[in-house]
Amino acid sequence: MGNSLRSFALRAVMLGFGLAMAAPIAELNAASVLSPGPATLLRKSTEPFGLPTSSLAGGGLRDKWLGVQRQLADELVQLAACESDRAGCASPEALRFLAIVDAGRARTGRARLGEINRAINLAIRPGSDLATYGEPDVWATPLATFARGSGDCEDYAIAKFVALGKAGVAPEDLRIVVMHDLLGGEDHAVVAARLDGHWLTLDNRRMAMIEDADIRSFRPTFVIDQNGVSRYVDAPLVIGAAWRPAAAVN
Repeated sequence: MGNSLRSFALRAVMLGFGLAMAAPIAELNAASVLSPGPATLLRKSTEPFGLPTSSLAGGGLRDKWLGVQRQLADELVQLAACESDRAGCASPEALRFLAIVDAGRARTGRARLGEINRAINLAIRPGSDLATYGEPDVWATPLATFARGSGDCEDYAIAKFVALGKAGVAPEDLRIVVMHDLLGGEDHAVVAARLDGHWLTLDNRRMAMIEDADIRSFRPTFVIDQNGVSRYVDAPLVIGAAWRPAAAVN
């Protein structure tokens, strides 16, 4: 995603800048994670970063996700058919994706998460939507991404979200989280998976999985789960922003 969400938040950032600057650092919620030192997350909910959320009834991000879900319904049928008859499967990308799912199923716990995080990071080349699709912002389903061979951060996240679910991770323990980089000014998407009560983030930028409490200089803005898209209510800089995708990629 990289900059593909940056313009989405730009107008709201300008509107909320005075409020954010006026608030003492001590009053910023733990999700801002501004300190380079150890963080103690004051959890107000069971969501990643411990912040309460509010469901989105409309907007560009929700529309993007609904489009993914419609395409994903067809892909899941194709994956099921290939899984039951791999010899007759005519989709190389489906077979590659299922091989990653199989490797994840063969492991448990943190090893399962790490296996899928690593495998998908290696299976997809970083690339901008403009270069890959000729459009500034495309949210692709796993098989579409595997067919192209490249994608940006939300494409990695969507592929991991689906692969982890097929590998046996419960839907209630999976999220896609959109975060704003407070230092770089970019937006970034990761998967969050809950294990033993802790949320681990699976990021295309690294092989190591980091717990939400240990992430620095990012503010979570939106979260996606089996029920749809929600915004973090303690992320005032993005409230009311319009969806305006940019061309660059992180």
